[in-house]
Amino acid sequence: MLGQVGISHEVVVSDVDETVDGPPDVQVSILALRKASAVRDMIKSDAVIIAADTLVYVESQVLSKPECPEEAYNMLQLLQGREHTVYTGVAVLRVDGDTVCTETFVESAKVFFRGLSSEEIHKYIATGEPFDKAGSYGVQEKGALLVERIEGDYFTVVGLPIAKLAVTLGKMGIDVWC
Repeated sequence: MLGQVGISHEVVVSDVDETVDGPPDVQVSILALRKASAVRDMIKSDAVIIAADTLVYVESQVLSKPECPEEAYNMLQLLQGREHTVYTGVAVLRVDGDTVCTETFVESAKVFFRGLSSEEIHKYIATGEPFDKAGSYGVQEKGALLVERIEGDYFTVVGLPIAKLAVTLGKMGIDVWC
C-alpha cells in the first residue's frame, strides 16, 4: 500500500512475540509499537519506521491467524452472516540520531459477512489465504467474496489505514507528497 501511494519503503520483519492481553484497541496498539521498536533495534540507523497490527473482534473474542484448516473453518463459520469489527493499530517512529519521535493510533471498521455455505468456506480455505490473516480472511484478495459491506475505512480492514497514516506522517514533518 505504501508503494501504491508512492512512498518508497523497505520491509523489515520484526518477528516479535505477539502475546498480549487487554481490549482489542489496546492489543493492536501495543503490538504495533512492539514491532516498530524491534525494527528500530535491528536497523540502528536514522529512519522512519511504520509498523501495524490488525485483529478481528467478534462476540468478545479476538480472532487471530488460524493455525490449521479446522481453526480457519471455525472462525469463518463464526463470522458468516454477521457483523464484526476489525482493529488496526499503527506505530510510527521517526529516528534521528538519539532522538525518537513516536506516534501511535488505532482505527476500526465494521465488516459485514454475507451468509456462507459450508462448501464456500471449504473452497475459500483451499485457496490458502486464511492462514496468514487475522480472522482467517483477507478482504483484498478472494476474501472479498465473503464480505457484504464495510462501514469505515477499507484500508483499516486491509491492515494499514493509509489516509490516517499520511496525516500522522505530516504531523511528524514527513512529506508524503514527494
